[in-house]
Amino acid sequence: MNSRDDDRRRGPYRGRPERPDQRPSRRPHDMRRSNREDRARSPEIDEDVTGRELDREASRQLGTLNDNNRKLVAKHLVMAGRLIDVDPALAQEHALAASRRGGRLALVREAVGLTSYAAGDYAEAVRELRTYRRISGDQAHLPVQADCERGLGRPEKAVELGESEEARQLKGAIRAELAIVVAGAHADLGDHASAVSALEVPELQKDRAFSFSPRLFSAYAEALEHVGRQDEAQQWRRQSFVAEQALGTGAFESPEIMDFDDEPAALPKVKDVMGTPDKEQRAEGEA
Repeated sequence: MNSRDDDRRRGPYRGRPERPDQRPSRRPHDMRRSNREDRARSPEIDEDVTGRELDREASRQLGTLNDNNRKLVAKHLVMAGRLIDVDPALAQEHALAASRRGGRLALVREAVGLTSYAAGDYAEAVRELRTYRRISGDQAHLPVQADCERGLGRPEKAVELGESEEARQLKGAIRAELAIVVAGAHADLGDHASAVSALEVPELQKDRAFSFSPRLFSAYAEALEHVGRQDEAQQWRRQSFVAEQALGTGAFESPEIMDFDDEPAALPKVKDVMGTPDKEQRAEGEA
């Protein structure tokens, strides 16, 4: 999904309603929000959006649609990517509009899932991301799906996802992100010992800084504190700061990985990352 920042805020929908012959057929068990009778009209598309902003793979997937649907779905996906960080609710409406015309495509279900997550509509996000995984076989958004379960007050479901066969096949940044979510779910359940264990993944390397390391280290420190391992917690909080400094130095512009040995003289205050689900899209790919 193409993503660009835009200052536009949500306003009234002035798009024309779809004609009956343009609407997808409704199957009895199709519970998608995009197909509800009370759905809103499709939101307006910015004049500068052509649909050609999508990458080659996304455009290839849209090739199965007819010309009219392909152009509109592409434009709505571009708008969803443009708005997801500045107006998630409107981004979700664009993704839903794309789903009404291309709901059988994996990238469309992915867009609905991610924009719903960003908008805090966790039930819709879980449903769409589950479908996306089934269609595509891609497990990259498993941490997001688990985080949605936490947001729905079902931490035990997040733990189940973290212990699934699909989760055991993950590695790199995705495994680290899932570990943070699952640890938070264990903490929700009051099982802080399991939260510590969940975070002890191969990516928890004190002498290397990956893009996800500061939050992973901080989450581990938080979990250690809850089980009374204060000295170790302090060391990992310090290392979280070291990782932040290493990844933010002027000589490295957004590096994916960096080795380091030095530690700071003072312990900084690090933001707690385990209290609530993190609403950022967090699967960055393997470092």
